[in-house]
Amino acid sequence: MTEADEGSAAIGPLNATRVLAALPHRYPMLLVDRVEEIIPDRSIAAIKAVTFNEGFFQGHFPGRPIMPGVLIVEALAQAAGVLAVESLGLSGSGKLVYFMAIEEAKFRKPVEPGVLLRLEVEFVQKRARVCKFAGRALVDGQVAAEANFTAMIADPPSA
Repeated sequence: MTEADEGSAAIGPLNATRVLAALPHRYPMLLVDRVEEIIPDRSIAAIKAVTFNEGFFQGHFPGRPIMPGVLIVEALAQAAGVLAVESLGLSGSGKLVYFMAIEEAKFRKPVEPGVLLRLEVEFVQKRARVCKFAGRALVDGQVAAEANFTAMIADPPSA
C-alpha cells in the first residue's frame, strides 16, 4: 500500500521558521535545524547540523569532541515533538511535548563535529495526550544512536 492509499501525504521540507512554530525550544537547546519530510501520523526525517562551535564540545571531551548521548536523544525527542504537533494540528497552539520515558537507548557510534545527524522518528502509538515513538540517529547512513520514548502533550504553564 502506498502513502497516498493510506491518506498520509508527505510534507516537507520544513524550514527553520516552521520548526520554530512547532517547538518551544530556542538556541542553544534547539537541536532540529531542518525537517526533510513528515508523513503525518507516521514518521519524520529531520537534520541536526553538528558544528564544532557548539558549547558542549568545549568540555565533552577536550581533544576528542563528541556530542553527548543525552543530547542525541533530546534531538530525537524534538523531532518527535515536531511530528506530534504537525500530525495533531497543534502548530502555533503553544502546546508542549514533554518526555515521560526513555527506553532501550543505545549508542552505537560517536557523533563528532562537522556531521549532519539524520533524525528518523516514527510513531509506535498515538493518542490524544500520550504518544510513543521509536527513533534513530544516523551519520552517513550508519546508526549512531537509537531509543524508544514516550511523550505527553500538555498545555503551556499559566503565567
